[in-house]
Amino acid sequence: MVNNSLNLDYLFESSWEVCNKVGGIYTVLSTRARTLQFANPDKVFFLGPDLWSKGNPAIDFIEDKSLYVSWCEYAKSEDDINVRIGRWNVPGNPIVFLIDFKPFFNQRDTLFAQMWEDFKVDSMHAYGDYDESCIFAYAVAKTIESFYRFNHLESKRVVAHFNEWMLGMSSLYLHKNLPKIATLFTTHATSIGRSIAGNDKPLYTYMQDYNGDQMAKELHMEAKHSLEKQAAHYADCFTTVSDITAVECEQLLEKKPDVVTPNGFEPDFVPVKSEYTKKRHAARTALIKLAEKLTGSKIDKSALLISTSGRYEYRNKGLDVFIEAMNRVRLSNDMNREAVAFILVPSDVKEARADLATIYRKDIKTDQPMQMPFATHWLNHMEDDKILRYIQHLGFTNSANEKLKIIYVPTYLSGNDGILDMTYYDLLVGMDVTVYPSYYEPWGYTPLESVAFGIPTITTNLAGFGLWSKKFISGNQVKEGISVVERTDSNYFEVADSVAKAIIELSKCSGVEYAKIRRKCRALANKAEWKNFISYYQQAYQIAFENKLKK
Repeated sequence: MVNNSLNLDYLFESSWEVCNKVGGIYTVLSTRARTLQFANPDKVFFLGPDLWSKGNPAIDFIEDKSLYVSWCEYAKSEDDINVRIGRWNVPGNPIVFLIDFKPFFNQRDTLFAQMWEDFKVDSMHAYGDYDESCIFAYAVAKTIESFYRFNHLESKRVVAHFNEWMLGMSSLYLHKNLPKIATLFTTHATSIGRSIAGNDKPLYTYMQDYNGDQMAKELHMEAKHSLEKQAAHYADCFTTVSDITAVECEQLLEKKPDVVTPNGFEPDFVPVKSEYTKKRHAARTALIKLAEKLTGSKIDKSALLISTSGRYEYRNKGLDVFIEAMNRVRLSNDMNREAVAFILVPSDVKEARADLATIYRKDIKTDQPMQMPFATHWLNHMEDDKILRYIQHLGFTNSANEKLKIIYVPTYLSGNDGILDMTYYDLLVGMDVTVYPSYYEPWGYTPLESVAFGIPTITTNLAGFGLWSKKFISGNQVKEGISVVERTDSNYFEVADSVAKAIIELSKCSGVEYAKIRRKCRALANKAEWKNFISYYQQAYQIAFENKLKK
């Protein structure tokens, strides 16, 4: 554990994902919290959106009405800011401000006009989540401003850290209105880079020829790109999460990051010893039972359990490659062990399947595949779901004679999905191997989480974590704990082949060999703990202060 301070008095850090699990940034912040809290006790404040009601409370926010009572009253009466203060229910239990940003919507036009006048942020072509994100960012900036002035922090060393384009207006607002605060802006993935990749354009072959502004117009991304670019240029310190994304930032945002701050993990989230064994048994029991009910087949207790997970970005996350690789495993003559592949990716869920829920909970025996034997939940538009369509296109049936069954769990695994009712981590521990064949993955928390749990994983050199791993291992075989498959703009089928071969190789390992692989996984994960990575943030804070003095 880090035992040196951050050399600052107050740290404000904000993201749309504070106490709001959407993607990997939630994991970044929630796992880093303990290290920051240890280094600067109760002077680290996380700011997130208050999206919760009394009937639907945030499960990881514990309100504490004794914190900063006088300021809360002042903020509400003088600045029209409604804030709930409490603690994030994660290791470290840092202080959290949840902000009701909706009252600021009536200032939207004024805000956008001011951002254009001051920073040339083009909000004219905004759509989707742009307005909501920017109003939240404005509310965050106003909250920091109110707290700063009320508590007379002018003589203190204060850093405000903003994550992703959604918080760009916070950084720009403070740059103009509270210039003494040192600002950090982190892009975890450039909006335009993700869009280029998501629109099936070759990102890497032509990276040096892409112009971010031009591509933003072509892909109708002007607003987000403009905001992100200006936030990167005006921040006192601009960071990103991996070397591969640093190249992307320099080309598409025309700004080289001041420092790369890789994403770490905390061992607190991983069960140990007898608890690990207990949880692994419970996870495997639940997953095999689920597979048996859906497919109507008896699944061997030693079946190889495989999974992929993450956000529903079909091409970027390599979900298409995963399904293709599973098909090759299914058809392989070299695979002599039963396997079940799980796609744990949230989609547009309508409801948990009532038929499956009844059969699963009452442990009713099935002797043939259920209707739609690939999915645990009904979707609002199942006929348009790319994952289901590709599974069916490749001819999967999940019948008893298939060596590999494939199951799609299209919901957030928070413990209340209506079927398994287990959290993601409580299921991850039961897997034998995970696969993340990403095409676009600035860092890659899912493979890092996997190896931290002692689960060997397969990823690619286009994932920041995969590239980082190759500093310590060759990445050529999954027996090292992580296999880093070479991926380019044009070798889709070769990647699928490599993934399938790695899985077949792992399936033949003995128990002794697998135990060695687990130890290698954990050894690599130890190198990525926050105690080792926090120094990059200390460097970033110092750069921010130094650059602030130059302005």
